[in-house]
Amino acid sequence: MIDAVQVEPQKTANAVVIWLHGLGADGHDFEPVIPHLNLPSTLNIRFIFPHAPVQPVTCNNGMAMRSWYDILELSELRKINEQDLINATASIDQVIEHQMQSGIPSEKILLVGFSQGGAVALHTGLRFSSKLAGILALSTYMPRADAIPTEAAEANRNITIHMAHGDHDDMVTPSASKQAFADLKDNQYNVTWDNYSMGHELCLQEIRDIGRWMTNLLTD
Repeated sequence: MIDAVQVEPQKTANAVVIWLHGLGADGHDFEPVIPHLNLPSTLNIRFIFPHAPVQPVTCNNGMAMRSWYDILELSELRKINEQDLINATASIDQVIEHQMQSGIPSEKILLVGFSQGGAVALHTGLRFSSKLAGILALSTYMPRADAIPTEAAEANRNITIHMAHGDHDDMVTPSASKQAFADLKDNQYNVTWDNYSMGHELCLQEIRDIGRWMTNLLTD
């Protein structure tokens, strides 16, 4: 199974957040965010931050780096290696299934992803065969949106999805993210949107908003 950073709560975990990093980062990238989420002590969340494999990335002159899939062209919605995306989805499926086998109900498993990781979180969550808690897609876009009607899993037709983006993002344009939001709306998903005055990053206000969103979603 894919390598990951795992952070345990003080008491036995009863919920899991799987958080996927962006291109060129690794599983440690968002680990420091946890304390700033201001989650209540009664919420016993296991955080899992998987490491993407190291592989050449065409749009970066073939340089090898951690990447969930190869980006062939840096167009607004990205031209990607779709088989790599399918392989990444299979890897995250394994992480989810392992947590389910350890006793965590699928309805208590939340997928989070930033940038390229957000694209994988959306692709995985919409297609997973058991009901998940939700998908949090940060500063990202939607790969293979045209395949949603035929590939989406019925179990997650009513999944809660939240998207957030920076108004000044020059890496993934706000319009690319808004197109993903529109694609989800067109397919009748329960999706909400926030925007922040920032670039391709997370800001403190966004982190605190994420913490409140997680708390509401994962509290019994």
